[in-house]
Amino acid sequence: MAIIKDIIKQNKRLHEISKIISHLADMEDIKCYLVGGCVRDLILNPEKDSIDIDIMVEGDGINFAQKIAKELRVSKIVPFKKFATAKIPYKKFEIEVASARAELYSQESRSPSTVKMTNVEEDLKRRDFTVNAMAICINNRNFGEFLDPFNGMDDLRRKVLQTPMDANITFSDDPLRMMRATYFASKLNFTIEKNSFEAIKKNCERIEIVSQERITNELFKILATEKPSIGLELLQTSGLMKYIFPEISNMFGLDQSNEYHHKDIFYHTLEVVDNAASMSVNTNLRLAALVHDIAKPQTRRLSKTKGYTFYGHDDVGARLLIDISKKMKFSNDTRNYISKLTALHLRPIGLAKDGVTDSAIRRLIVDAGEEIVDLMKLCRADITTKNPKNIKKYLSNFDRVEKRMNEVIEIDELRSFQSPVRGAEIMKMFKLSPGKEVGKIKSLVEEAIINGDIKNSYSEAIAFLDRMKQEK
Repeated sequence: MAIIKDIIKQNKRLHEISKIISHLADMEDIKCYLVGGCVRDLILNPEKDSIDIDIMVEGDGINFAQKIAKELRVSKIVPFKKFATAKIPYKKFEIEVASARAELYSQESRSPSTVKMTNVEEDLKRRDFTVNAMAICINNRNFGEFLDPFNGMDDLRRKVLQTPMDANITFSDDPLRMMRATYFASKLNFTIEKNSFEAIKKNCERIEIVSQERITNELFKILATEKPSIGLELLQTSGLMKYIFPEISNMFGLDQSNEYHHKDIFYHTLEVVDNAASMSVNTNLRLAALVHDIAKPQTRRLSKTKGYTFYGHDDVGARLLIDISKKMKFSNDTRNYISKLTALHLRPIGLAKDGVTDSAIRRLIVDAGEEIVDLMKLCRADITTKNPKNIKKYLSNFDRVEKRMNEVIEIDELRSFQSPVRGAEIMKMFKLSPGKEVGKIKSLVEEAIINGDIKNSYSEAIAFLDRMKQEK
C-alpha cells in the first residue's frame, strides 16, 4: 500500500486531482477508485502525466462526475446514461467517471444490451486485459489500496497481454478489443498471450459488426505508436487485416525485386511505415506510407528480363484510394493527402538522374504543393534495402534532388503556386465567356512559368497574354 501511495505522489497531476476526488468521495460516502489505463500507465511510468484519468465509483457515476466538475469549475459534463458514465472536459486533461457495472451482450452489437450496477471486483472482470483490470482506492481511509484480482501487475512485468476472463467471450462480446490488443502490443511493445491470440484468430470475423469509424480510429492509434509495424503485423497474422483493410492484406506473401526494397511487399510496407514514423509524428504521413504501394498486387507482372514489375501502380493506387478512403471513412483532407503522395512517390527517384531539366523540378514542386516536404520524407522512408552501399547511394540521390529544388527556385513560391492572372481578366482580355477556353489559356500561362519562359509575376503573365492576343 505504501508503495502505491508513493507512486501516486510522484505524479503531480494525479496526486493533486486524487486529493480533490478523495475528499468528495468521503463527503458522499462513496467508494472511489483509479482504474484502467490510468493505473497501468502510472505503474509503468509514475512521473509521466497520462492524457486521461479514469475514475470508478460504487454508486452513481454521473452524479459524482457532476460534483467533481463543480469543484473543478467545469460548467458541463458529457453524460452517457446507458453506461452510467460521464466525461469531464477539464481544460488540463479529460476525466472519465463511471459506475462499477457488469454488462451483457447480444451477438449483433458490441454495445452491451444490459448494464447493471455492481461492485469494483465484478467491474474489473469485464475489462479487456489484465493490465487494464487493476484499481487503486483513493478514499482517504484506504488511500493507495491496490486491487489486482487477475495478476495484471505480473503481466505488466512480463510484458504480456491477456484477458481476465475467457478470451473467446471477451472478444466475441466486444470485437473491437481484438484491435485494441494489437494497439496495446504496439504502444507498449508487449506480446499477446498465446490463448488470447488464438481467440483473436478464432473470432476475427466478428470485427465486421464494429462500425467503420471505430475501426479506423483504432487503426490511426496503431499508426501513432512509436513502432506501428508491431500492431500492423499482428493485424495480419491474426486474420483481422483481411476484414479491416483487405487491400493491405493482399500484399502479404507477394515477392518483388529486392534491389531497392524488401523482397516481400507487405513487409516492405511495414518497414516504410516504421521509417516514416521515425521521421514524423504526422499520422497521415504514416498512413501514406502504409498505402503508397496499395496497387502493387493488381499491377504485378513477371518479366523475363526485369523480374517483377508494377508499372502504373502509383497512378492506379492514387485512384484506388478515392474509393478506399470513402469506405474507410477517412476525412477529405486525408483522402487528398494520401492520394497525392501515392501518385507522386516515384517522381523524385526519376529526378535524381543527371540531365533533368529545371522545368521538371518546378513541375514536381507545383504538383506536390504544400506536401513537397512530406513527399520527400516518404521517398526516403521507401528505402528498405539491406545493402548499406545502396542506402547511401539512394539517400544521396534524394539529397541531390532537394539541392536542385533549392537551386531552381524558392520552394515556398511554388508550393502554393497558381496563375498570377485570374480567369476574369482572361475573359476580359480575350472577350470570352466562362468555359474551357479560359482554362486552356490559364494553363498556358502556368506552363510558361513552370518551364521558365516567363517569371512568376503578374506583369510578365500579362505581357505573355498580350503577345498571345496579338498572334491570334
